[in-house]
Amino acid sequence: VQLQASGGGLVQPGGSLRLSCAASGSIFSIHDMNWYRRAPGKQRELVAGITSGGSKSYGDPVKGRFTISRDNAKNTVYLQMNSLKPEDTAVYHCNAAVETRTSYRSTVNDYWGQETQVTVSS
Repeated sequence: VQLQASGGGLVQPGGSLRLSCAASGSIFSIHDMNWYRRAPGKQRELVAGITSGGSKSYGDPVKGRFTISRDNAKNTVYLQMNSLKPEDTAVYHCNAAVETRTSYRSTVNDYWGQETQVTVSS
């Protein structure tokens, strides 16, 4: 199983970006999908999460500005980031709890996508 993230870049304050993270491989189903970020000199923090049923949660710094969504048919999670601020500058990465199955066992493991840089600067 692999997670491929895309969509980072440089944007001016107040601008928008959309991150995508697509899972591929021998996937039976995907449970929770999350976006994390790590700003320079800070610990990694949970930005947003979405369950397989579509329930969403957000970290306080991004509430009202970021929207997480998923397309289960494409095994993809998105993070729409609006009204971006310089303090949103960080490396972002996605995480998913992926269930794989064989004929005799079901296993759920956490997988991580590669980091994608988001820089908010004028």
